[in-house]
Amino acid sequence: MEITYLKGVGPQKAERYKKLGIETVEQLAEHYPRGYVDFTEPQRICDAEIGETCVIKATVQHKTYPSNYGGRVLVFKALLTDGLGEITAVFFNAKFTFDTLSIGKEYVFCGKVTGDPFNLQLASPQFVAPENAGLLPKYPLTKGLSNTVVTKDVKTALKEVKRAETFPPEITGKYKLMGADEAMRSIHFPKTRAEYEAARKRLVFEELLTLKLGLSQLKNRGRSLSGAVMSDVDMNAFYNSLPFVPTNAQMSAVSDCLNDMKRLCPMNRLIQGDVGSGKTMVAAATAYFAAKNGFTTLVMAPTEVLAHQHYETFSGFLKPLGIKLGILSGSMTAAEKREARTAAKSGEIDVLIGTHALIQKSLEISRLGLVVVDEQHRFGVGQRSALAEKSESSPHILAMSATPIPRTLALIMYGDLDVSVINEMPKGRIPVKTYAVDSSFHTRVYNFIKKYIAAGKQAFIVCPRVEVNENDASDKKSAIEYYNKLTANEFKGIPTGLLYGKMKQSDKDAVMNDFRDNKLKLLISTTVIEVGIDVPNAVVMLIENAEQFGLSQLHQLRGRVGRGKDESFCILMTDNKSEYTRARMQAMKETADGYKIADIDLRLRGPGNFFGREQSGLPPMKVADLADDADVLGEVETLSEEILKTDARLERSGHEGLKANVQRLFGNVDEFGWN
Repeated sequence: MEITYLKGVGPQKAERYKKLGIETVEQLAEHYPRGYVDFTEPQRICDAEIGETCVIKATVQHKTYPSNYGGRVLVFKALLTDGLGEITAVFFNAKFTFDTLSIGKEYVFCGKVTGDPFNLQLASPQFVAPENAGLLPKYPLTKGLSNTVVTKDVKTALKEVKRAETFPPEITGKYKLMGADEAMRSIHFPKTRAEYEAARKRLVFEELLTLKLGLSQLKNRGRSLSGAVMSDVDMNAFYNSLPFVPTNAQMSAVSDCLNDMKRLCPMNRLIQGDVGSGKTMVAAATAYFAAKNGFTTLVMAPTEVLAHQHYETFSGFLKPLGIKLGILSGSMTAAEKREARTAAKSGEIDVLIGTHALIQKSLEISRLGLVVVDEQHRFGVGQRSALAEKSESSPHILAMSATPIPRTLALIMYGDLDVSVINEMPKGRIPVKTYAVDSSFHTRVYNFIKKYIAAGKQAFIVCPRVEVNENDASDKKSAIEYYNKLTANEFKGIPTGLLYGKMKQSDKDAVMNDFRDNKLKLLISTTVIEVGIDVPNAVVMLIENAEQFGLSQLHQLRGRVGRGKDESFCILMTDNKSEYTRARMQAMKETADGYKIADIDLRLRGPGNFFGREQSGLPPMKVADLADDADVLGEVETLSEEILKTDARLERSGHEGLKANVQRLFGNVDEFGWN
């Protein structure tokens, strides 16, 4: 039912709800709180601490209205007592709220304690009658929708909506789960902490089971299909042409891929390895194998800088062996794109490398056998499937990620893929020395960089944003402003380049080529260099406003240096003294292990910020938190396997609700072969 049919919601309010992704009454009923004000455990007034938020149960003893109603700020005061102490509730410009308080009546109040020990005050408290003292919901909001308004509308919606049960009785019974409809109502307005926990457990369990079932379906979707079946190829020509000896971990990963590609069903594999572990060589080996079997490979990168980097790297591996390569990206001219598409369609290209432009329907591929997706976490299952649809024979899919993922996230994010881990670094790689300093060290750091540039080496400086925002008074470094300042002062006369995402591709290429050729000694950049940039001669990286970046992102950035045989340095510059920032800087100094850093990052930031929503590629979770719900995820993993072992297509009686949940979460059910 459209939300405009709900009592109290007109067209104007409906537009505001639309900004929250809510267009129906059912969606409003499932717009769950982001937190609660807990009125269930009031404390004594005499125990209240100044500066802390507290909950008290007290009687209104006296009310005072402002004497001057002409003032800009109207202050309303109510003297409260619990029999042991007194405190004054203070309301600002809130006459309507203040009027609802009755002298002599008891309420439960929640607010921040201010004033002094002899005159305690409760600033703008929320309050409820004792019989309603449960957990008061706090909802995700948007401009024009207050928490009071949303709370009222949710209560109205719950009168109109009944949530159907989607679990068979054996699941709710075995795992002691609350019913679906009861959980939906209780999560909004729980009377007790126990009721909230029970409701949340049911909703988390349902979300994670739905996600796991859907991802398992995707993982198995090609098991019965005939893929691009390939035969053994002599790989010695490829290995002998390499300018280095592959590690055992690289060879093992290649072996996993080639064995997959010789099966009747398509490969769905992830190669996961830390920064600099050599994943690109593995991808090049699989592309060589595919080409020798007469199949074309698509390589998809998240940015144009990385796509062009891959083109050069793959060319170095494959062109000497007679493999034909092409590139297709958004910044190319229409004529260049047309030429690349024509070559791909006619079979003149063995390996085509590009960005999201590869997904476009106008691109037709002759005998597509392999799809390589780099920086896997930036692409969702839907985008991988769009690439796979370029071929009727269900091509093999190889995903790569240099971003270490904690196990709890990996189970979900890579739930539709088999995983090979490259856990061995190339021989001779020297760990990067990492330091965290404040801006008082700027001059010393600049001199340090200049010393290495004078010795023939190169350096990076990374800034958190491209240009100055007039509405932002912070001192976050802008790459453009910083470039202008440094080239006019500290680094005057030193060949310096500027690189950021919105530059024209031709300008980016020119800068990167000059930096790789050592014509530029210093590169000032945004995080566009986070992945893929490989310049072994660069030995120093300065990251400005390091507190602005996540730990895993800092680790990725650090991975741009230390790629040669020289000692390298990463300097984290921040004036932020918070405990959170100190913990992150300390982690960067103490370990170069990406997986340890990822675990710390997840613990400090939580999965909601580990990757942005845009980068995770996952359907959105309303309640589940992968950092906190690892135990539920373990139960769900086992249950999902049990269900699909006997009912791979979720067709058995009692599984209709499970199937409907998967369809609703993933949207395009064609990928499961259900239609």
